[in-house]
Amino acid sequence: MAKLIPAAKRVEMARALIREARELPVPEEGGRFNFNYVISVKAKLREARELVKLIPRTVGIAEETRADARRVTEEADQAHQDIFH
Repeated sequence: MAKLIPAAKRVEMARALIREARELPVPEEGGRFNFNYVISVKAKLREARELVKLIPRTVGIAEETRADARRVTEEADQAHQDIFH
């Protein structure tokens, strides 16, 4: 059975993944559009979104945590824009 992770911890983990995606070194060959680089960045951002996507709809979670989860989704979208555009 899967281990349950508290919502606040999920938000922290998602922010760490976004930070890792931003800090991935850009390869010399192909630059930002190197296939492996793009896949790595998108995988980290997708995982961050997946960690928090149900938090805003879950009953019994503090409104502050729900707002943090929505901000994490926005941060992931912003990171995608900053990295690839």
